[in-house]
Amino acid sequence: MKKAVLFIAIFFAIAAQAQEQRPQVPQISVTGEGKVKIVPDQAVVTVGFQNTGKDAKEVKNLNDEVVDKVIKFLKNSGIPATDYKTTNVSLYKSYDYDKKKYNFQASQSLSITLKDLKKYDEIMMGLNDAGVNSISGVEFKSSKIEEYERDARKKAILDAKQKAQDYVSVLGQKIGKALLITDNSQSYIPQPMYKGNMMAMAASDGAQRETLAVGELEINTNVSVTFALE
Repeated sequence: MKKAVLFIAIFFAIAAQAQEQRPQVPQISVTGEGKVKIVPDQAVVTVGFQNTGKDAKEVKNLNDEVVDKVIKFLKNSGIPATDYKTTNVSLYKSYDYDKKKYNFQASQSLSITLKDLKKYDEIMMGLNDAGVNSISGVEFKSSKIEEYERDARKKAILDAKQKAQDYVSVLGQKIGKALLITDNSQSYIPQPMYKGNMMAMAASDGAQRETLAVGELEINTNVSVTFALE
């Protein structure tokens, strides 16, 4: 047993010594950033509606009527069923201290994906007519997001390579193959947000207006790259 332990100890000592004697590969580590700005072509709109009354069944029925009108309108507008869904439903009892009585309030919200931004005003006005009375947010998207993310990643690698070349060229050296690549990117994409009130939108004089500021989305990619030096 003692001989086996001694053999293992000698083996690891020789391995450690060999590793220490192994020449270190000259290398340089840099970070690279890739940015791609795009104009969104889609939007996810979150809308809602609510009804208040003395009876729980009554306010629920009122909400159900609005849901039925909204879904029929979306279908008639050519919006696929897969592009809209209910995101929140609530029914609760509240007390009115001024009138000293209880009320019931039913509310519901839906998320609708608009793949044609030109239909925004038409869809919003139709939803208002169906009983929707609030917009809680608009999130802009791109149908080619994966393609743009690939472009951003490529730009990040090229940026890292250029940085490494800038540093080592002063020393009369060149960069070799990449030894390690680490993706430091996060999935968050900064974008403009829009909030508004459906009733305010309904008070239109019928004139043609630009009511949606789309802006730009910016995709950011960050990588760390270690290059060997030649």
